[in-house]
Amino acid sequence: MYLLDEGIQNAKALIVDGNTSSRSLLAAQLRDLGVGTVRMVGRVKEARLILENQSYDIVLCDAQIDGADSGGQDLLDELRRVGLLPYATVFVMMTNEATYARVAEAAEAALDAYLIKPHTSASLAERLTSARHRKRVLKDIFDAIERQDFETGARLCLQRFESRARYWLYAARIGAELLLRLGKYPEAQQMYEAIVAAKTVPWAKLGVARAQLASGNPGTARRTLEDLVGELPGYADSHDLLGHLQMEQGDLNQALQTYQTATALTPGCLLRLQRCGSLAYYAGQRDQALELLERAAGQGLKSKLFDMLSLMMVGLMRFDRSERKGLNYAYDALNAAIWRLPPSKRLQRFERCFATLTALLDRQVPQAQALTMELGGQAEQGDFDLEGATLLVALWTRLLRQGVPWDVARPAIETLGLRYCTSKASTEVLVASTEGHEQAGPLLRECHHRIFGIAETAVRHSIRGNAAVAVELLLRQGESSRNAKLIDMAALVLKRHAAKLEDPAHYEEQVRQLQERYVIPMGWRGLLRGRDIGAVALRVPSDPATLSLPVPPEGST
Repeated sequence: MYLLDEGIQNAKALIVDGNTSSRSLLAAQLRDLGVGTVRMVGRVKEARLILENQSYDIVLCDAQIDGADSGGQDLLDELRRVGLLPYATVFVMMTNEATYARVAEAAEAALDAYLIKPHTSASLAERLTSARHRKRVLKDIFDAIERQDFETGARLCLQRFESRARYWLYAARIGAELLLRLGKYPEAQQMYEAIVAAKTVPWAKLGVARAQLASGNPGTARRTLEDLVGELPGYADSHDLLGHLQMEQGDLNQALQTYQTATALTPGCLLRLQRCGSLAYYAGQRDQALELLERAAGQGLKSKLFDMLSLMMVGLMRFDRSERKGLNYAYDALNAAIWRLPPSKRLQRFERCFATLTALLDRQVPQAQALTMELGGQAEQGDFDLEGATLLVALWTRLLRQGVPWDVARPAIETLGLRYCTSKASTEVLVASTEGHEQAGPLLRECHHRIFGIAETAVRHSIRGNAAVAVELLLRQGESSRNAKLIDMAALVLKRHAAKLEDPAHYEEQVRQLQERYVIPMGWRGLLRGRDIGAVALRVPSDPATLSLPVPPEGST
């Protein structure tokens, strides 16, 4: 037996390959190299569940598994996106020579190594030795990250990059990510641009766009992304970020087209299936939405990557088709998740929505209305978010179709609109949830105009030197509507003009209280919730699933 390195006998390896003979050969080769534990699976679905719940030192995965929509690239992309691939894990992609160029282009920054089949035991040993050595060389950087000393980590990465020390490209990517995390957006953009100048790689160009977006320059970021998509149409991460940006700008249909491209590039990616399905739902493409979301449920219902909002959307669409069987299937799947997962207000909210739909399907309108009003009571809470608001609007819309008077539904919908119309994107999602209702949709757009009218009035007061009037207006309207945009805008005006105010501390306390009640607890979930696209995972004890940690393939600098 040839021992690959010290400690290899304690290592655990996972092989993901659809070919039984190939799996057996790989297992024998790993054992000959001294790997202590080897596990084999034939499907990406199995591998995903295993890696979500247990760490492995080595993962060998076929780039394309025969007879399956998903392969190694889909698995790698998902695991790194949600931070489920630890730094210590060596991920090796196996590919045929004919497809190597495509795989390398798509995953050049995400792989530890690649193997072109057929391979020898010696080539496998060489790849594993080099990849494991790289982990040890960069140990000081990751020790700093483990301590959450991101300043030191960024400095070490910058030193390695500037000196062109070994693995400088990998270190540069981590360093740029740390700068983004520290809020040093101009420095991060400069580093990504330096990487592009030194060695043009897609992830660096994507990093430039991410830094531009984080710095508040969406127009510039969009142009950067459109150029990148034109240069490398097969780079799925660029489509992800472009689609996210289009969504933030309220362009649902354009965002859907972009995500359709990303999904076509990686048809087995659970995250992209759900994102594309959600966008199709809000864009009114219900047949496509149902197909994508049910396919996602079939591939990964028990996966940590599966968002139960997908089930909720399936339930709404099955209800609209009066398909009790499909509605009950989704409802049962949700109840199974509630039983399996830790207690969650969000899952309980979904359960109440399903109960309301079931009552409506049984023509028990008073019961459904009572359940909807009960959910509406939760909207008074600070952590009730946009996702909950869209579901409430969806339920009220279906109650209106069942004969509930508009005068009953209007106050609830108007309250939701005034609170959650914080941007063009959020307004478009809320309006989409009205299913084209002739009164509900226009009411929500009116709420949007009212909120933005208040904001414009405050800006005019501020420009004219009446900062106190602007802050008081924003605080008063922000408190009555609980609109996060107005509250945050009050904070910005206060920060800019604090020196001109007689008692800024008084206003600061009001802003702090409102932000703690209505802004900080409220996050974007579902459609608008996103991981940092194209990011590297900086796994730290308090943030175990933030970003992801792609690395250059073996052979890169």
